[in-house]
Amino acid sequence: MTTSRETGSTGGAPRTLAEELRARPDEALAALLRARPDLLNPVPGDLTQLATRAATRASVVRALDRLDRFALQVAEALAIAADPCPYDVLAALMTGWGHLPGRSGSGGDAEDPAVAAELPRAVATLREQALIWGGEDRLHLVRTVRELLAPTPTRPSPTGLGPTVAEVTAGMSPGRLQQIITTAGLPGTHDPVTAVASLTALFTDRARMSALLADAPAEAGAVLGRLTWGPPYGTVTADPAPHLRWLLDRGLLLPTAPGSVVLPREAALHLRGGRAHRTPEPLAPELAPPTGHSAPVIDATAAGAAFTALATVEDLLGSWETDGPLVLRAGGLSVRDLKRTATTLDTTEETAAFWAELAYAAGLLASDGDVDERYAPTPAYDDWLRLPAEQRWAHLATAWLAATRTPGLVGGKDAKGRTLAALGPDLDRSAAPEVRRRVLELLASLPAGTAVPHDALLARLRWERPPRTTADDPRERLARWTLAEAELLGVTGRGALAGHGRALLTDPTAAPALLAPLLPEPLDHVLLQADLTAVAPGPLRRPLAQELALLADVESKGGATVYRFAPDSVRRALDAGRTAADLHAFLAAHSRTPVPQPLAYLVDDVARRHGHLRVGAASSYVRCDDEAVLGEILADRRSAALRLRRLAGTVLAAQVPPDALLEGLRALGYAPAAESAEGDVVITRADAHRTPPRTPPAPVPEGPPVPDATLLGAAVRAVRAGDRASTAPRKASPAATTGGLPRTTSAETLATMQAAVLTGTPVWIGYVNAEGAASQRVIAPVRVEGGYVTAFDHTAEEVRTFALHRITGVAELAEDTV
Repeated sequence: MTTSRETGSTGGAPRTLAEELRARPDEALAALLRARPDLLNPVPGDLTQLATRAATRASVVRALDRLDRFALQVAEALAIAADPCPYDVLAALMTGWGHLPGRSGSGGDAEDPAVAAELPRAVATLREQALIWGGEDRLHLVRTVRELLAPTPTRPSPTGLGPTVAEVTAGMSPGRLQQIITTAGLPGTHDPVTAVASLTALFTDRARMSALLADAPAEAGAVLGRLTWGPPYGTVTADPAPHLRWLLDRGLLLPTAPGSVVLPREAALHLRGGRAHRTPEPLAPELAPPTGHSAPVIDATAAGAAFTALATVEDLLGSWETDGPLVLRAGGLSVRDLKRTATTLDTTEETAAFWAELAYAAGLLASDGDVDERYAPTPAYDDWLRLPAEQRWAHLATAWLAATRTPGLVGGKDAKGRTLAALGPDLDRSAAPEVRRRVLELLASLPAGTAVPHDALLARLRWERPPRTTADDPRERLARWTLAEAELLGVTGRGALAGHGRALLTDPTAAPALLAPLLPEPLDHVLLQADLTAVAPGPLRRPLAQELALLADVESKGGATVYRFAPDSVRRALDAGRTAADLHAFLAAHSRTPVPQPLAYLVDDVARRHGHLRVGAASSYVRCDDEAVLGEILADRRSAALRLRRLAGTVLAAQVPPDALLEGLRALGYAPAAESAEGDVVITRADAHRTPPRTPPAPVPEGPPVPDATLLGAAVRAVRAGDRASTAPRKASPAATTGGLPRTTSAETLATMQAAVLTGTPVWIGYVNAEGAASQRVIAPVRVEGGYVTAFDHTAEEVRTFALHRITGVAELAEDTV
């Protein structure tokens, strides 16, 4: 980056921003378009259009938002300085001019070395982004920037300074002005302009101003002290106190409205010791104090969190593939379903919302689009399950890093006061990917295994992108959420960036290879206990985990997972078509310990009773070969709700549906089985529901994307060519002197084109394309026939064909122009 002195000392001083842009090399123009990509949409026709677009309010606001704190402070100082402002004056505003004799707290050191060292860099940044222009002795702040940052009679500048004497006294009566300057010890003048100039000169004269303030009452000095660093506004009554009257009579407080006063900018600057800012911040806050950890420990901790993340996403989508929650009418997940999901995952509602949003951003979860719309896994979930664990993690982490979905907003309120639901609308925040990446980059700048307090990271982010207000900084909230989510996902461990997390930033394809050795190897066995539990000492292979989840219920998770066998869980396996022999063989094959006798008895007992009762549809019926069992059911008063009656010795009829009858009999302690119309046992297995193919949600970008080098090069060439066409000297002619596009008749256009073909000279034309966009071009005609002109277009630097009827006019160029 070139410094202010390098860019401001070469050549003649530019008179406009467009002239300065015209004098910049192509690399500088490319840097401007890279820093402010909104200027490229569409590509400006010439440098005048580029300068005009760079000064529009929306573009300037976007550019100011991307300045670091010191560059913004320099722009704020220029906004309260005269225009143009010499570099030395700007340096004085940033460093101050030392302590005043007899006054305390009026300024800092004569010159802050850090401020002096960083000021050229800040000025160069503002110049690179076309927010200032001009030579070192005449720095001009773009007018729109001044309008945004300069104070007004009712609004202070970000520096805390108010308006100037001239701005505040614009509507003051001449008599009152004369009273003020006379009381201040100044000679009277003949007009308000010289009176204002005289008062301004007093306030900017250090010696005379010090003498004036030396006579101020102590209470008046206290008032000035409260207003010095802003806000500079106050209120007074119709009959002010003597010390306030002293200030009002000498113009140290000037009225802005009835009952309202302001400390003029010139007086405030004197009280500040010439400083525009109370605390200039030329250097970024350090990331300190660092806490060192062993890098292998950090990697192992993060890998454990990564493995837990994979298991949690699988648990979430596994529970939703058979019983997905309904989609709210306005979109999203209901509060009740979010609580139920948090209970299923054994976590908080905020964390459950994060896992659901992560699966959604990764394309593994979506709504099915049915009439009774529900959330369910997508077909991509099945593909994801087939990947190795490290690649599944990389898929989730990459989606998280690029997503604009912001789970931290869940439970908050939108602009209309409505609660924001997980998976619902209005959760996109365009700045989220940039903040996530920047937080990880700051962690990556530390030595491996090093963590710093979160407050240090947040202070650095606030310096790099100062918030517009101090009340609520959305980027800070995004950064806090990023730090918490990175720990959950296993990108960081103990606050430090893991090795695979670093690779995620620089080379995402290398992250799985770094993570793979750290993940535990899936096991093919469990340890069966005599208390009807099974302990999985690590992650299980998928087929084993799925079969065990059918036969037993998860009791606890952690380093080892504990499964409990119960009659209901065994019956569930039998309902899915397993036999007692299948279950005994499965347990014997996958247990490192002998199958406990209580577990074998449990399987046999449930299997013996399973299907003893058969339920079918009449409305519904119960069939059993043992008439005594049916007699017991009829005699049980708890069965009254089923409204049973005997049709035959081995058949009972019910007036409830078969599924309700099944549940009712199970509640009575029986193990009925459903049967088909042919009398066969119906195997009950919940079908895994999938949505139609879905694409992951597209991130919502914050403004236009940063252009690549190819686009930047083409844009710079197009702008340069357009500028040459618009500024090329032309021969004096009616077509060229009417302003704007050249205007000639069709006959004149055709004759000039034919003459240019014969002489080989370039011409200047105005052209309107098929979309109605007008442009100026310099072309060298080669052939004119059939209503078209074939010419070398110096603007586009290629041979093109132009329709004669779309040419507004043509004019000859001055000699040796192209």
